[in-house]
Amino acid sequence: MYADAAYYFDEYNGSIIAEEELEKALKKASRHIDTLTYNRIVGKGFSNLTKFQQSIVKEVCCSLADFETENAELINSMLKSYSLNGVSMTFGSSWNVSVESGVAIRSDLYERLQQTGLCCRSLGV
Repeated sequence: MYADAAYYFDEYNGSIIAEEELEKALKKASRHIDTLTYNRIVGKGFSNLTKFQQSIVKEVCCSLADFETENAELINSMLKSYSLNGVSMTFGSSWNVSVESGVAIRSDLYERLQQTGLCCRSLGV
């Protein structure tokens, strides 16, 4: 995991995820970060990242865990879109949420993670 309970509660000031669910949520967010960074953190080792990169990854991990917890029903929905009496709803990419490599993430979080330089597709893995 890229963030732990101490970081989540003390530094990130998280309050959305219950303590008994936190480890699972942070582990899932960490695996999604691995997907978004093409496992570059795993290959290089978290401790070998710069302090700047580490701080961004920790922050994004907590924010992504919050986002995934708050929106679990929508993210896990098999439904792409529906329409009823002229009102329609679509799940997937929108102006503030994108789906990158199968991971639903808020656009601002993905932009923040990209600042680490670990998300570029053209880099060698």
